[in-house]
Amino acid sequence: MIDLWKGIANTWDCDEMGHMNVRVYVEKAFEGLGTLAGHCHLSHAYQENAPSTLVPLEQHIRFMREVHPGRPLSMTGCVLDVDETTVTIYQQLNHGDGSVAAAFRTRLQHAASHDGKAFAWSKRTRESLEALKDTPPKETTPRGLDIHSEPLPDSEVSKAVADAQGVKTVGLGMVPQQHCDIFGRMIPSWFIGRVSDAVPNLLYDWRLKVAGGEGGQRMGAAVLEYRLIYRRWPRPGDRFEIRTAFASAQEKTHSLVHWMLDPESGRPWMTSQAVAVTFDLDTRKAMKTPKDLMDDLERVAPGKIAL
Repeated sequence: MIDLWKGIANTWDCDEMGHMNVRVYVEKAFEGLGTLAGHCHLSHAYQENAPSTLVPLEQHIRFMREVHPGRPLSMTGCVLDVDETTVTIYQQLNHGDGSVAAAFRTRLQHAASHDGKAFAWSKRTRESLEALKDTPPKETTPRGLDIHSEPLPDSEVSKAVADAQGVKTVGLGMVPQQHCDIFGRMIPSWFIGRVSDAVPNLLYDWRLKVAGGEGGQRMGAAVLEYRLIYRRWPRPGDRFEIRTAFASAQEKTHSLVHWMLDPESGRPWMTSQAVAVTFDLDTRKAMKTPKDLMDDLERVAPGKIAL
């Protein structure tokens, strides 16, 4: 494990829940990946005119302890696996007291920067990656999502499928230039960020009921775990829509599947699945969901879609 990043969460990194937004976790994780790239003779990876870069294929995140503004944070990481053109990186975001805030497992492809095609590692980069192999702590093991299950092929993820299943559109928008990287592709953190912004359109009223209505507990939400499959890369001016459907529910947790689609072609930009809780903003603990409201989620978020 090597040091990858140090800093804090600023006030503007935090959302209406009073803790760091999921988008910013991913933002800081990718800064850390830049540091790791530098350790492996890939300092150019995120620079203009780079011959090659690191393109995320999929990512698992486990959110373990809240991050509040101004508190010290640091990130360490290692390599879990590497082959001819891909690498899986483990990153651990730590609080100042050493407790784990979040853990990331990200599979990246070494690719030509201009067209995204797979690009073999140089001998010295491959050797550096192999030297960084380590084993992450058991406490950060993925818990509520199977990171080894095969995601759907692109051909089975489309606007037509979502329409046929009656899956609701919960987010719409266009990619602005400032949300794109040096290569003109949407920055990874904005995929999860757009989903985060969209979910209240689906679940706000439902979560209010879980909290006991307007006169009940102060209601919020928190994500415990996320798995994202990055499929295609929107560019400035590209539009997107987010479709969300119910996956499962337990007394304290619920899981949703999100498809980010291109409304022009109907093809997927990204698919993801999240495990979340309704959150008491005063006690900072998950609320229990009454059985009738657990059952009601299938009505609130209809459709059968998968990651």
